[in-house]
Amino acid sequence: MEMGLAHKRVLVTGSTKGIGRAIAAAFAKEGADVVINGRRAETVNAVVAEFAAAYSETRPVAAPFDVSDPTAAKQLFELVPTVDVLVNNMGIFAPMAYDAIDDATWERFFKVNVLSGNRLARHYLPGMLATDFGRIIFIASEEAVMPSGEMPQYSMTKSMNLSLAKSLSKLTVGTHVTVNTVMPGSTLTEGVQHMLDEMYADSDLPADQWEHDFMINHRPLSQIQRLIRPEEIGRLAVFVASPFASSFSGEALRADGGLVPTIF
Repeated sequence: MEMGLAHKRVLVTGSTKGIGRAIAAAFAKEGADVVINGRRAETVNAVVAEFAAAYSETRPVAAPFDVSDPTAAKQLFELVPTVDVLVNNMGIFAPMAYDAIDDATWERFFKVNVLSGNRLARHYLPGMLATDFGRIIFIASEEAVMPSGEMPQYSMTKSMNLSLAKSLSKLTVGTHVTVNTVMPGSTLTEGVQHMLDEMYADSDLPADQWEHDFMINHRPLSQIQRLIRPEEIGRLAVFVASPFASSFSGEALRADGGLVPTIF
């Protein structure tokens, strides 16, 4: 299905791996010119080269900047002054016991997971309003609405993403600009695979059964009883950014496999 995104400029933060890379690839498949972002120039350039070869009608751009750093973010703005779509995906997570989280860790998670996306939205939203078209999408998590207790410092920031997106959507009233949040459930990214590797390192359970065991014992409320694949989140992000999703604004859109046990 043609999603009407050909040659739209799309910035996906944290797009060299995991959900971010899958989102960037989904946009590139639709003909969008994707801005690939990450902290390491070598990794960013490798993804750009791969996309340029795979999606030859698009013009991917390398943006090797740590957007949690205001100075680096300014360099990004100089390279890419405007975008049609901003996907605030970049973030950090780590399971932590509440009594082991010091103030510096709370501040780091807030800086990376909240202030970075806010900084980019603050820069790009005015341009979208001026042209009367744009999409801002925050990638949050089911932890935003159903904290597991496994990583309170992360859950806090994801709840903040929802609040921020809702507030920003109020600034777009009567325009063709929308601001939404997508909340993936547990997704099989490189980070989650590493977590599984560590969890089951001393287990006799075969590796091909780790995912099923994890879902049964750690995510029993999931209706699909499997980890979501990054590509599934990528397809949803493309739809939310497309003209076909013009009625979605200020929404918190769940893609959690039925993990959150509520009807809203």
